Amino acid sequence: MLKILSNTAFALILLHAPAAFSHDKPGDISQYVSQTLSISGAVEKPLTLTVEDLKKFPAQQINELPLTRQNAANAGKLENFKGVRLRDLLDKATVIARDHNDVKKTIIIATATDGYKVVYSWSEIYNTAVGEDVLVFFEKDGKALADEEGRIAMISGKDIRTGPRHVKWLKALEVRKVGE
Repeated sequence: MLKILSNTAFALILLHAPAAFSHDKPGDISQYVSQTLSISGAVEKPLTLTVEDLKKFPAQQINELPLTRQNAANAGKLENFKGVRLRDLLDKATVIARDHNDVKKTIIIATATDGYKVVYSWSEIYNTAVGEDVLVFFEKDGKALADEEGRIAMISGKDIRTGPRHVKWLKALEVRKVGE
């Protein structure tokens, strides 16, 4: 029981961490630029994908989304994103589920090259409207991503505040079972 509680507490800490920490980096950000995305953990087929690999998946668009941030530099600006649904990437990697209820204990941790992390639950991705607009993107406003965002990034388009789960410099998706 204690192990389940400690893993649940860990997941909740990760879930709330984006509101407490920013991953805006001053100075030379070229060291943070993400070139590949790995998908690992509780999956049958771990993957390492480039932007070119991502472009082979069915493309999705989120148009005119206001990206809310801690700083007000782009307040009110509507942006357009092109990429791949997180759900499609997880389907390709095949989340391991030993029994019907296993997925209910599954979380996905998205990590940036600078250590910034956000969390999604399997149920949120597969069983709510949020999952329709969780996008691993490689284009913004019709252009490849610049160094400020990395070549690969992530956004949750249905979140009320989009900034906290906007992951610039996305490098990894780890699938974990809570309580194991």
